[in-house]
Amino acid sequence: MERGSSRGAFQVLEDLVGAIKKRQAILFAGAGVSMTVGLPSWSTLIEHIAEELDIDLSKFNGNDLNYLTLAEFYRIRQGSIGPLRSWMDRHWTLPEEKLKKSRVHELICRLDFPIIYTTNFDRNLETAFDLQDKDYVKIVNAKDIARIREGVPQIVKYHGDFDDDDSIVIAETDYLDRLSFESPLDIKFRSDALGKTILFIGYSMTDLNIRFLLHRLWKTWAGSGYERDRPQSFVFMLRPNPVEHAVLEQWGLRVLMEKDCPPEKALETFLAKLCKAVEQEEEGV
Repeated sequence: MERGSSRGAFQVLEDLVGAIKKRQAILFAGAGVSMTVGLPSWSTLIEHIAEELDIDLSKFNGNDLNYLTLAEFYRIRQGSIGPLRSWMDRHWTLPEEKLKKSRVHELICRLDFPIIYTTNFDRNLETAFDLQDKDYVKIVNAKDIARIREGVPQIVKYHGDFDDDDSIVIAETDYLDRLSFESPLDIKFRSDALGKTILFIGYSMTDLNIRFLLHRLWKTWAGSGYERDRPQSFVFMLRPNPVEHAVLEQWGLRVLMEKDCPPEKALETFLAKLCKAVEQEEEGV
């Protein structure tokens, strides 16, 4: 495990392990977690929208269309995002038998984070908890926050959930509205994150909402006069990217990698090492 600074990888792991052991760490899980079990990529979503709306993708250059703008166009043309949400629900929800084989989901459950934020709409994290017979509270909106129970892990669906069309952040307007960073889940995240370590996994860090969230958190600490007291946070990345490393570390995040591991196995390898280290720490090894 490596990162882009002079501090040893061993000490970095120790810091993260200590925070997890004290239940002072939050997991923030992105699309890369779902893709480890074969869920469609955003490019598949673009292709589906184009097919349903009879859009010829060959007439657009590679960067001319993204799923946010296409989803916004879909909502305009179809009147609502409901049919698209239904298609995504069918294609992005895994059978339990397949999810049982997901080592990544098993390891997330074993690490026992008190709070997991996810930008994924699918129910696979919740199903993984059910398969491990672990209790949890799912939080999608302000009403759900009142259901939080002491000692019970929270799964916070930061960009919405397939069970609630209105909660889903998928179209461009949804993303721009969230840039106010003032929704109930945004306020909850600021409260949770100010006092805890955060581990981001499954992100390419191109998500504008997540980048804005990280920047706002950094600015909050920088303006407080107590930046040195900020709990350390981490981003796991699949591939080296010195540009991203420099920006993220400026914002106070340590970049973690599995340097000699194939990208498709890197997240599982990292979580397995992390889980082993936490369990050894708990056993006093």
